[in-house]
Amino acid sequence: MKSLLIKDTTREEREQIVADSIGYIDGSCDGCMAGLADMYQDYIEGRREIKDINMEFKAHYESGDDGPSRSSCGYSK
Repeated sequence: MKSLLIKDTTREEREQIVADSIGYIDGSCDGCMAGLADMYQDYIEGRREIKDINMEFKAHYESGDDGPSRSSCGYSK
């Protein structure tokens, strides 16, 4: 498996990594998954490693801080 680190990938490769991981987001629930793709923008831009983004999300999820609220078709901020 190829490294996912920013130093080992190009911007285009990082975009593809995120797209492959999330799947087809445009067709699900009127775009509710778009926020998930936005969460990884820092990784795509080369500002933060993907593991750091995931760890921060997990910490917020487990603690309930800044958690998403329920909306009509899923979760929103």
